[in-house]
Amino acid sequence: MTTIEVGDKAPNFKGIDQDGNEHKLADYKGKKLVVFFYPKASTPGCTAEACNLRDNWKHFQAKGYEIVGVSADSAKRQQNFKNKYELPFPLIADEEKEVINAFGVWGPKKFMGKEYDGIHRTTFVIDETGKIENVIKKVKTKAHTEQIL
Repeated sequence: MTTIEVGDKAPNFKGIDQDGNEHKLADYKGKKLVVFFYPKASTPGCTAEACNLRDNWKHFQAKGYEIVGVSADSAKRQQNFKNKYELPFPLIADEEKEVINAFGVWGPKKFMGKEYDGIHRTTFVIDETGKIENVIKKVKTKAHTEQIL
């Protein structure tokens, strides 16, 4: 789906999180950043993925990584998701799909024989200079940390 590849410059994104705070690529200059896109807050797969990252938060911090989650959910839904599962990282509420489209993760999907447009679960690892270090398209929700680190 996405055309962004390892070595490309990361999209210069800007999004608003569950608390109304702005996050943009420039905020993370000099840090490693994991941007994970997920279809819908509080669904089983997305919860497993977010909780796997939460449970390994200290490992990410120790290696100098920041994490930002992104979905097309409302700020309220993102806030409920973050609070319910005590997620230590911000969740961008991208209802206008600006960040989602910048990374190219929106498109046709199939589920139980039905076709529809949605977010392709994808994770981008961005280095300290803003370059794409890794693109994970086949996310293992329960073992996502191992795929990243």
